[in-house]
Amino acid sequence: MPCLNVSTNVNLDGVDTSAVLADASKTVATIIGKPEAYVMVVLKGSVPMAFGGTQEPAAYGELVSIGGLNPDVNKKLSAGIASILESKLSIPKGRFYLKFYDSKSHVLIASLLFVRPIVHKNMLNVCMLCIKNRSV
Repeated sequence: MPCLNVSTNVNLDGVDTSAVLADASKTVATIIGKPEAYVMVVLKGSVPMAFGGTQEPAAYGELVSIGGLNPDVNKKLSAGIASILESKLSIPKGRFYLKFYDSKSHVLIASLLFVRPIVHKNMLNVCMLCIKNRSV
C-alpha cells in the first residue's frame, strides 16, 4: 500500500485539493505499478516551513511503499509529484523534497489485511517482529 504524505507551507483554502489528491494518487499508482485502490495520499497545508533559508512556497513529502521503489522509479515519482505541485499549488520544482522509504523489512498493516496492527506508542510503523512476538 503506497502512501504519499505531502506537507506544504501553501495555504490550501480555495485550492481544489481533490484534483491534487486525484492526480497524485494516479501518478503514484502508474509509476510504481500498483493498483490505485491501494494508494493513499495525504496533503497538509499551511505547515510552517523554510527551504533554502526562505519561506517561499515549498513542500516536503514522504513516500512509503512495500516494494516497487528503485532509483529510476524514485526519479520518475519526484518529477511527477513536483509537476503536480507546481501546476496545482505554484510550488517551484526546485522547492520540493521527497523522501522514499521501501518498507521491505517493516510492513505497514492496514485494515485491508484483516490484521490488528501492534503499534509502538511513539511509532507509526508496525514491525513484523512485534507482530510475531505480540509485543507492544
